[in-house]
Amino acid sequence: MKASSSNGRGEPRIEALRDLRATIAFLQQEGDIIETDAPVNPDLDITGIQKHLDGSCPLLFTNVVGKPNHRVITNLFADYDIMHKLYGWRDGRERTVEIARALRNPLPPVEVEQSKAPVQEHVVERPNDVNDYIVPIRHTDHEPELTVGSGQRLLTGDYFEGGTDVGYNRCNFRWGNVGTFQIAPGSHAWQTMMKHYRDDEPIPLTLNFGIPYGPNMMAGAGFDYVVLPQGCDELGVAGRLQNEPVRMVKARTVDAMALADAEIVLEGHLMPRDRRYETAEAEAAGIQGRFHFHPEWAGYMGKAYKAPTFHVTGVTMRDPASRPIVFPLGVHTLDCHTIESTVREATIYELCERLQPGIVQDVNIPYCMCDWGGAIIQVKKRNRIEEGWQRNFLAAILSCSQGSRLAIAVSEDTDIYDMDDIMWCLTTRVNPQTDILNPHPGAVGQTFMPAERMTAGDKQWTAANTVFEGGMGIDATVPYGYENDFLRPLYPVDQVSLDKFLKPDQIAKAKGYMVGKPWVHSLARTGR
Repeated sequence: MKASSSNGRGEPRIEALRDLRATIAFLQQEGDIIETDAPVNPDLDITGIQKHLDGSCPLLFTNVVGKPNHRVITNLFADYDIMHKLYGWRDGRERTVEIARALRNPLPPVEVEQSKAPVQEHVVERPNDVNDYIVPIRHTDHEPELTVGSGQRLLTGDYFEGGTDVGYNRCNFRWGNVGTFQIAPGSHAWQTMMKHYRDDEPIPLTLNFGIPYGPNMMAGAGFDYVVLPQGCDELGVAGRLQNEPVRMVKARTVDAMALADAEIVLEGHLMPRDRRYETAEAEAAGIQGRFHFHPEWAGYMGKAYKAPTFHVTGVTMRDPASRPIVFPLGVHTLDCHTIESTVREATIYELCERLQPGIVQDVNIPYCMCDWGGAIIQVKKRNRIEEGWQRNFLAAILSCSQGSRLAIAVSEDTDIYDMDDIMWCLTTRVNPQTDILNPHPGAVGQTFMPAERMTAGDKQWTAANTVFEGGMGIDATVPYGYENDFLRPLYPVDQVSLDKFLKPDQIAKAKGYMVGKPWVHSLARTGR
């Protein structure tokens, strides 16, 4: 059963957002989840199934090969209608606006006693092999080893300027209780690591698995640091969205905080200067950035690098008899894309609002723009003086979001959620001589993009050796004062009702032929 959003601005389902188990119970109640007890192998099976059903409803696997004490859920964020149902949002625009409001007014998290934290029902100190307690996966045959991308770091207190930071870091625990901890250059974790790189003491932190829905969504809010700088309260944003504070608890073996309602937590220390290769293959060759490891958000295979290491001092979890749930997050899936783009859309909206309020109407980062790769903004010019602000917005987006390669501005008559409508705008409204911007060649980009890796030439493909080409901003808006010349036809779809002329089965049959023809749905809905 496909989820349906409420007709008016609703309230978040607080009880369904408190932890992952409550969310699953809500999905079961609504008929929005598929469960299976068929044996599923973390090595290729999970991601293979997920890719087959990319964009579908959540999938709960209760029989994980080699992991009898675990369950696994995927596609948790793959359908926006389910998210909207959980939060009471009507559509994408309301989602973006409401998250932007929460960015400005966070509800701080609260600390609970260790005895009241479900994630500390069972404690293991000094584990020998971390992989026994989590679920490493392999996405593709290209990868030589399984990896862990399902944990969310939590930085708080002095290690995040008094705020809270959650985010994903891929790990590979090749040495029992020590694993690589990949940190994207420029990210919040990178900023913290650089600040404390020469400290005598390592950085205490926790890696949280199976966390509540809201903090999980916030974990994808990367590279939007003008709006979410060091010291911001990402858990506070999640709390505001769910109308209830997120709960934290003191870790048992390190001086750090954990998410009290997570399923599993790895406690330990980040060692910035203890850098090791992510795979045995890369280590044997002694080369970074050449050998495949773990797909990345840009839609290409990632590369194995030397990374800082995370030394695990303890594992806490819910009662093992309850079979803790892991969300393994297949990369470059709609699941992953939604996590990494939903809050970014709101931060881009907020960035434009801060530059000049009232002009930006909506923001969309479509799946094909690959998370951090770009954005589409919809603007409304209210007078001639506001002509040109869309270009300021484009330059700001490309400059303030590290690695953004493409930003497009369109007018309010464009469906920013339909890529055919966007292509129509690019075809009919863009002057290639004046409307295509390249604002900052030579600036900092993202090495996960092969086009940037190529700039390194024969050198190792690392951030220090690559050069960003500068991104591309495209102004596909209608020039102010020429609206009549760019007027789109408006067919009478709101005046003509099909049921006056056709029977329900005839309408269904006719619409069946429209399947697989994306633009016709947008045009039929709007009458354009």
